[in-house]
Amino acid sequence: VQLQASGGGLVQAGGSLRLSCAASGRTIKNWYLGWFRQVPGKEREFVACINWTTGDSSYADSVEGRFTIDTDNAKNEVYLQMDSLIPEDTAVYYCAADPWDQFTSTTVPNYWGQGTLVTVSS
Repeated sequence: VQLQASGGGLVQAGGSLRLSCAASGRTIKNWYLGWFRQVPGKEREFVACINWTTGDSSYADSVEGRFTIDTDNAKNEVYLQMDSLIPEDTAVYYCAADPWDQFTSTTVPNYWGQGTLVTVSS
């Protein structure tokens, strides 16, 4: 499966951004899709995950209540709505997918898209 992320940019603290990730190449029924992020010099961090079929989702504690992950099954896209952004959210955000495993802080999904940079200014 190929993943194409978009939607990053520069936003002021307190603002919002919506990231998109288009999946192509094969059916992703029952797959897990989601987002990780990485700050240069730091380890990649789990952000959010959703099951394509059930819609069950999970979030990192650091974004719970501020970020929302959802899908458009007709378009084969997954989104990350990011509200109440803070400077600590600044990172490169990566879309990822896996046919078997829900994402956690220790998960390494099998498929990755290119990153999209999110910068939150104070």
